[in-house]
Amino acid sequence: MSTNMITFFLTLVSSIVSNTLVFCQTLPPSTGRQGEWHLLHASIGISAMHMQVLHDNKLIMFDRTDFGQSNLSLPNGLCRYDSQDTALEIDCTAHSVLYDIDTNTFRPLMVQTDTWCSSGAVLPNGTFIQIGGFNDGDHVVRSFTPCIDEYCDWIEFPNYLIERRWYASNQILPNGRIIIVGGRRQFNYEFYPQMYSSSLGLFRLSFLAETSDQSENNLYPFLHLLPDGNLFIFANTRSILLDYNNNRVLKEYPRIPGNDPRNYPSSGSSVLLPLDENLPNVVAEIMVCGGAPQDGFSRAAHGSYGQALSTCGRLNVSDENPTWVMEDMPIARVMGDMLLLPTGDVLIINGARQGTAGWEKGHAPVRAPVLYRLSQPPNRRFSFMTVSPKPRLYHSSAVLVPDGRVIVGGSNPHMYYNFTGVEFPTDLSLEAFSPPYLAEQYGVVRPRILSRNEVLGYGEFSTLVFTVPEYLSIRFLSVRLIAPSFTTHSFSMNQRMVVLRLIGVTRVAPNTFEVTVRGPSTAEIAPQGYYMLFAVHAEIPSSGVWVKVQ
Repeated sequence: MSTNMITFFLTLVSSIVSNTLVFCQTLPPSTGRQGEWHLLHASIGISAMHMQVLHDNKLIMFDRTDFGQSNLSLPNGLCRYDSQDTALEIDCTAHSVLYDIDTNTFRPLMVQTDTWCSSGAVLPNGTFIQIGGFNDGDHVVRSFTPCIDEYCDWIEFPNYLIERRWYASNQILPNGRIIIVGGRRQFNYEFYPQMYSSSLGLFRLSFLAETSDQSENNLYPFLHLLPDGNLFIFANTRSILLDYNNNRVLKEYPRIPGNDPRNYPSSGSSVLLPLDENLPNVVAEIMVCGGAPQDGFSRAAHGSYGQALSTCGRLNVSDENPTWVMEDMPIARVMGDMLLLPTGDVLIINGARQGTAGWEKGHAPVRAPVLYRLSQPPNRRFSFMTVSPKPRLYHSSAVLVPDGRVIVGGSNPHMYYNFTGVEFPTDLSLEAFSPPYLAEQYGVVRPRILSRNEVLGYGEFSTLVFTVPEYLSIRFLSVRLIAPSFTTHSFSMNQRMVVLRLIGVTRVAPNTFEVTVRGPSTAEIAPQGYYMLFAVHAEIPSSGVWVKVQ
């Protein structure tokens, strides 16, 4: 390696691990090292409460139907007729859009029943299944299958669900089915597709009843599929290991320290940290950050916005007797979204410093994302990113897309769309946050994938070919899968990263290399379906390409 290359690499590593905890509302204009913001659209016509990335590089977004007209008309004179709607029985505006990531364009979609505070997951074949909502939508399942034309739209299945699902969570399972957990006053779970055609397919979970307090604080429970195939469920301050096949709680974990709730409406967030198949044993570790004190919702209802929580907890559930390891974020945050980046780091974005989730109940927006670097020592893991020009409060969302950016939208803390006379107007815009790894100065070590196997078999060898201007060594290389997440209300459902086992690297041409990896070991580690695949070199990722694990 040349002296110039060594100097560049040392500078690169220094800039990547730099962690100056300056409150970034005072930072100078970004040079890329704290990331950059770009406005994609001043308005997409709806406030993006829910988001799901699809394997054709489209992003589906939707709001709710029960507040009246949106700012986007349905095409060709189409109108929604709904005698059950609480706002408009005839509505000729859209409440869902399909955004094309590659062309930065969008088109309206037709959703019939109310999707407010619903959930979703993608089936192994790439069809997006969207579950529940409010009012006439609370027992509905909707599907959206990507297509090559401009005519695919929502298909709805009324009264499919056994119970009402409003504020429920979903998780795709190793067998390709979806488990649907909880919801308002629903202390149970069921499956899609249904196991039975009657209430025999409903399973009581007393844990959900036990974790509901006066403000509930256990809605949108955090679900994470573990490598042993069981389900980790976190609600309020408690968490369990559920054997959903036998409806049996196998273990209850220690309460998170502090005894403050983390689920809706206290609304912290959670991720399953990367599962690394290069280790002798795959370690599963859960991270939970932010939230609000137990009385936060009732205080906000009376106009008193209490301080949000500034703590994060990590729980290594692979340990026989796991305990929470607590850390402090540099700033308190409620209603923040936690996203896994291709580097394995965690981005915490959106939210507020005071109050809780709920109409008019959040205050003091946190416009600065925070990056949490797993590889750094505890006192150097957090760093502020560049401030967004827009506050993103209640009903905002964010997702990672294949080119490595984070798409951010939404924020409507009001019962209806309200653009004037309020401190935080309804926001219909769409932004992109480019993390520091996308800065131009890292182009010399940025890999670009030229080809790959489009299908990864379990435990089977697979290859990809990439080019990079300056290749360092195999020690600085990894290949990672990221499942596209469904994000709403501060939780990215089905989000997971698998670091594939690296077998070897061969130089096949100048600046061009072939990497051999082994596919995921089991469907418990990586459920069947579409994933974004990234090559990461010197902590700088390529753009992602879609592969199917089966």
